[in-house]
Amino acid sequence: MVSVSSSPAQENRPLYAMGLRLLSALMISINFACVKWASDRGVHVVETLFYRQLFSLPVAMVALMLGPGLMSIRNARIGLHASRTAVGMTGMMLNFTAIILLPLAEATTIGFSVPIFATILSVLFLGERPGIHRWLAVLVGFLGVVIIINPSAAHEDISGFGVSIAIAGAIATSLVSLLLRQIGKTEAPTTTVFYFAALSLFPLGIAMLFFGQWHDPVTWLILLLMGTAGGVAQLLMTSSLRWGPVSLVLPMDYSSLLWSTLFGWMLWTAWPGSSTWVGAVVIAASSIYIGWRERKRNRENLAHRHSHH
Repeated sequence: MVSVSSSPAQENRPLYAMGLRLLSALMISINFACVKWASDRGVHVVETLFYRQLFSLPVAMVALMLGPGLMSIRNARIGLHASRTAVGMTGMMLNFTAIILLPLAEATTIGFSVPIFATILSVLFLGERPGIHRWLAVLVGFLGVVIIINPSAAHEDISGFGVSIAIAGAIATSLVSLLLRQIGKTEAPTTTVFYFAALSLFPLGIAMLFFGQWHDPVTWLILLLMGTAGGVAQLLMTSSLRWGPVSLVLPMDYSSLLWSTLFGWMLWTAWPGSSTWVGAVVIAASSIYIGWRERKRNRENLAHRHSHH
């Protein structure tokens, strides 16, 4: 497997790739809305994590059978998968908590800052050296986050604690994206999705002995929908990269703000303030620019390498 971040798409079907990614954004929004909805119905965040992983496992199994086959999990690099699971679970716990504490649209928008943190972490961990353009984009992105949490805009419904949790979640998620880059060099995406679900069920299963409780049928349905939507979203997300370049596919993720605004309004009559929309545009623009610069640099590196051969 070539690394997803820098590899050209195996086959180029741009509209198909964009469609898959738009569908994945819808699934992620359904997943997030269900997390908040389940919490309103008395489900503990540990339970939410457990069912998210449990119900996404069958989705991953089916994808494995249709794709590289069940035997492909035998020669996986377990160590890398374990660290991806540890960081991934931490990130998911933080993200779910942020979704519970904040309005849906605001939590989603702060989550958009992942590429901004990924740029900083790639300097710390991978020794990358972004140019002045990408550093400026990072600063602009942070400005976007500040606009959303704008203290002077007297947000009654935005808790400072919730915002800190959301930012911590975005940092953890960006660390996952760096790990996935390493894992993607040797593993199929479906193998990674399978191990993430399977390995996390051990610690979560133990935690369930303390936090697990019985729920009414509607709540079970919400949890089932959440887990399935989450698993399907992950698969759509990874498969979209097979059909089109990252720079084309990634901007589609921002459509999830429209869905989370819609669900927030339908379920909680919450409507994001103007600062959220402005902040979202600023963050999205800076993240897309970071992606574009990275792609340009990758291409220049490739051209440079070829000219030396």
